[in-house]
Amino acid sequence: MNIHEYQAKELLQKYGVAVPKGIAAMSDDEAVKAAQQLPGPLWVVKAQIHAGGRGAGRFKNDPNGKGGVRLCKSVDEVKAAANAMLNQVLITKQTSPEGKQVQRLYVTDGVNISKEYYCSVVLDRASSRVTFIVSTEGGMDIEEVAHSHPEKITKVAIDPATGFSGFHGRKLAAALGFAGDANKNALKFFASLYKAFIDLDASIVEINPLILTDKNEVLALDAKMNFDDNALFRQPGVAALRDPSEENEKEQEAHAHELSYVAMDGNIGCMVNGAGLAMATMDIIKLYGGEPANFLDVGGGADKARVTAAFKIILSDPKVKGVLVNIFGGIMKCDIIAEGIIAAAKEVKLSVPLVVRLEGTNVEKGKEILANSGLPILAANNLADAAEKVVKATKDAMSKAA
Repeated sequence: MNIHEYQAKELLQKYGVAVPKGIAAMSDDEAVKAAQQLPGPLWVVKAQIHAGGRGAGRFKNDPNGKGGVRLCKSVDEVKAAANAMLNQVLITKQTSPEGKQVQRLYVTDGVNISKEYYCSVVLDRASSRVTFIVSTEGGMDIEEVAHSHPEKITKVAIDPATGFSGFHGRKLAAALGFAGDANKNALKFFASLYKAFIDLDASIVEINPLILTDKNEVLALDAKMNFDDNALFRQPGVAALRDPSEENEKEQEAHAHELSYVAMDGNIGCMVNGAGLAMATMDIIKLYGGEPANFLDVGGGADKARVTAAFKIILSDPKVKGVLVNIFGGIMKCDIIAEGIIAAAKEVKLSVPLVVRLEGTNVEKGKEILANSGLPILAANNLADAAEKVVKATKDAMSKAA
């Protein structure tokens, strides 16, 4: 789950992570009131969408104008910036070409920046440890820094048995060249950031840029936080921050049915049980020359109703020209999957090629149900066979339509 910058900063601040003063605003009047409550005389008005690159982004109605982060030297400029951004569509390098509508703003106090840095806390799957990543190259795309200047990136892994210690903080501060009061403030910053990451079940916390002010303060000038959906049951405060307006409609519907769904740009819909199997399915579709239209994991304990909902979500995407169902039956039985597929296909009047690969519990019964359904379903013997068949069938169908 993603949240907005202002929400991330409010959470981090509760753990002692230093951030500039800021107030969220939902209208131009609220933006003006926010500015009047902040010291000034410089304010920053930031568009709040679930995407990075807002400052370099452009609004659809004004592609040659300013981006989604604007410096203002008066309250009147704050009002003008709010008017220019609210309810407009912002396109950044991290949004789709359609962009996202700005419905919230964040008005922050301006700060005097001496130096910008990069800092993030992630779960490093290679070491199975929470890991800090810091760099002296702040405000930049960290992937580009890693490619061009890997020597400027420092990683510090935290042993889960001992947790964050003083030597971790000192190593991070030294990597960024902090000294004196800046070093002292950095040590507190890093320790607080780690505690927030652990306590809130975050999957990533990214501070880009992390800044050093002219008063040797170490602040999170920007903040991005993602959370583990599987842990939200014990994080009601975090779950309450969800903004459905930022989510794809199909993703919202999937969430309501306890499905894991992410829309993509391809034309082959995928329904799979298990995240790892879903990733492998998307990979093999690409290997055979196709493009997946979605990631959809129905989970290990899905019933007929959930399978039906999943199938309907996939087929409601007009980009989908073929569907691959790849199920390994364990807790989830193949006959239940087959019944759900048939129910959904009949309800939405299936009009695209459907390839089904079933293995596991009750597989023969599942195949029998599909074979007797009267639907034009292509059965596959294994994953490679399924991928090859769905890619070919999809291309053939598109050629006939053209």
